[in-house]
Amino acid sequence: MSDNKQAVIRLEGIAYRYPQGESLRFNDLKVNRGEHTLILGDSGSGKTTLLHILSGLLKPEIGRVEIDGQALYELPARKLDAFRGQRIGLIFQEAHLVKSLTIKENLQIAQGFAGARIDHDRIREVLTLLNLEHKANSYPGKLSRGQMQRAAIARAVINRPAILVADEPTASLDDRNTERVLHLLLNQAEQQDATLIIATHDKRVKARIPLAYEVKRPTAQNKEE
Repeated sequence: MSDNKQAVIRLEGIAYRYPQGESLRFNDLKVNRGEHTLILGDSGSGKTTLLHILSGLLKPEIGRVEIDGQALYELPARKLDAFRGQRIGLIFQEAHLVKSLTIKENLQIAQGFAGARIDHDRIREVLTLLNLEHKANSYPGKLSRGQMQRAAIARAVINRPAILVADEPTASLDDRNTERVLHLLLNQAEQQDATLIIATHDKRVKARIPLAYEVKRPTAQNKEE
């Protein structure tokens, strides 16, 4: 594979063993900047585990993970947390916003966790882009489901990350809402010059993002090792 383009993600020789003993091995992966990529596989195949590994949330048993040329697991814990906050935007099925803080305050702590100064202009810019500026001082419990999705995306992009990682963002959504969420993610990736990585088993998503990496279920041999 040519290395003429800049790789934003590299996974090499990755294996992970769950506490109960089940082992996963992942094929090597290279994603160049701007090459939005799907992580495909059946439920239970290890998609979320792989996302957590490439996001610096779950250290593999063996292997190397590079984000923007930085080997993630060579960083001390504090520096890894700051690097993740700066370079990786995480979007989960549930928003996981701090319920006791307003939407604006949730974005402020996301900036703080990344070691960045509080940038009120940037917060206003992102909320405006996502049509949430009128909800800046609202608490998560006062938002609709669609507004919560947009707030989660706002938090993910606030620090201009190199990578946006979304875990099953269209799970349990109908066709109309699936299209809306995909449009939001792709639009924000373009606006923020970020590379989008989506873990899914939803075939509707595949029509919008042609590049894909498939995660296989553990084999019987894996389970015995």
